[in-house]
Amino acid sequence: MKKVIPFKSARATSLYGSKAVGLGEAARNSLPVPPGVALSGDLVEAVASGDEKSIEMVAKAIAGLPTPFAVRSSAVDEDGAAASFAGQHITLLNVHSPADVPGAIREVWWSANSDSAITYRQKVGLFTRPSVGVVVQTLLNPTVAGVMFTENPVTGADERLIEASWGLGEAVVAGLVVPDHFRLDRSGQVLQRKAGRKRIAIRPLPNGGTFEQQVSPAQMTQVCLDDSQLSALGELALQCEKAYGPRRDIEWAYQDGTLYLLQCRAITTGKSQGQAQPSGPPPRNPVAALQRAGLFVDMNRRQAEQIARLLKERHFAKGETVIMEGSGGAAFFLIDSGEATVTRKGVHLATLGPGDYFGEIALIDGGPRSATVTAATELRCYGLTFWEFRPLVEGNGSIGWKLLQALAKRLRAADPS
Repeated sequence: MKKVIPFKSARATSLYGSKAVGLGEAARNSLPVPPGVALSGDLVEAVASGDEKSIEMVAKAIAGLPTPFAVRSSAVDEDGAAASFAGQHITLLNVHSPADVPGAIREVWWSANSDSAITYRQKVGLFTRPSVGVVVQTLLNPTVAGVMFTENPVTGADERLIEASWGLGEAVVAGLVVPDHFRLDRSGQVLQRKAGRKRIAIRPLPNGGTFEQQVSPAQMTQVCLDDSQLSALGELALQCEKAYGPRRDIEWAYQDGTLYLLQCRAITTGKSQGQAQPSGPPPRNPVAALQRAGLFVDMNRRQAEQIARLLKERHFAKGETVIMEGSGGAAFFLIDSGEATVTRKGVHLATLGPGDYFGEIALIDGGPRSATVTAATELRCYGLTFWEFRPLVEGNGSIGWKLLQALAKRLRAADPS
């Protein structure tokens, strides 16, 4: 059921994920949430696949939203009490125009299918296909932002713990500064006020993306929240507890003197940010490339076409790790442009280029990666995940038989006896 809806209508976690439903609850309770929309997991996957009708659906939904945008993951199992995917699923800030949103959605989808996310899923017993909802929301340009816990996450004390810094809150959640530190009791009384060392502020760039602005020496150790702002945050904590329940992890921001709620979830640990990557043209000839690749070399054209329809584009910056030796894996990659190096235990094994491929065994067993692959240049790949490939094989015996034959050839080559 491909849907994109305003926050107030986001109620089904199974469709839109916990983050979107949490923002929906905030909107329905008249909490100060920047405007935005929620995308269902199947719509996100369709956009990531380049489906034009789905891309048009998103374009219409965001046409009335003020730019720029923050594009955030909202996977179904992202922020539960037992597991948090913060640090795995990315947020893309300052997506400058509606035309850039589909590419940002694709990067969010891939972050949920990355090796680090797969490894974490295996670790916490959630090795299932992720349903990745997405939130597209107007991005603020705040004077100050940060996080607030309605219970002290370290001591468990019944108090508010607030960390704050200049600019966008990602400076705090990504650990780029030593933030100002405040503790309030439930009535809003300040228990502790400690200045941090805020050497940078993350600001949006005029044409998209963000940059680290150096903070003046005077502001570096100047407390960035006054008593009236702390009082408003204490009130927001009460409102969030009323709407969501106790033990909340809140992201907030002040813009033009107004306090906004950016996110409210159960207390967990670890946060991350991501950087948007540019979109690229469709693969030049994915069918022919697949027919040259390992497990797929004996597929006929029709079978290769069935598999090629599942490919999704993914970009990597020069120096970025594509897959890591020993990590869990669930994706196969086919290089469309650029070069990558392959190493094992630090020893260089090969350099890969357009038409080369890696990671195909992960499509079958989801086991650990046997080598590390790193982008030697800007790299564009087309990826296929275990979650998409397995149903195709289960429903198509001829493709399954061709895979069995390809694996048998590998076994013979490895053991001629």
